Amino acid sequence: MQNITAWVALGGELIALIGVITPIIARLKKLADGTKCQLRSEMLRIYYHNREAQTIRQYEYENFIMLYEAYKALKGNSFIDKIYSEVKSWEIVS
Repeated sequence: MQNITAWVALGGELIALIGVITPIIARLKKLADGTKCQLRSEMLRIYYHNREAQTIRQYEYENFIMLYEAYKALKGNSFIDKIYSEVKSWEIVS
């Protein structure tokens, strides 16, 4: 009888813990989605700013690479891969 009471208490505590953790996970996902959106937006800004000349300043190129790596680490989609490949082919100027 005591074992059943302990299991019931443990089950209640797990349910309470899940109730606390679920909103935190949802918030973290929203933050990650917002971060991905900002990263993608900045990469597109750099891309469209330099697309016509197909040259990119060294600091912009380095920033673009860091933005891309962060975007992919957050499981960003492949939309930006084509743009990344194109930017890598541009002339880098200092």
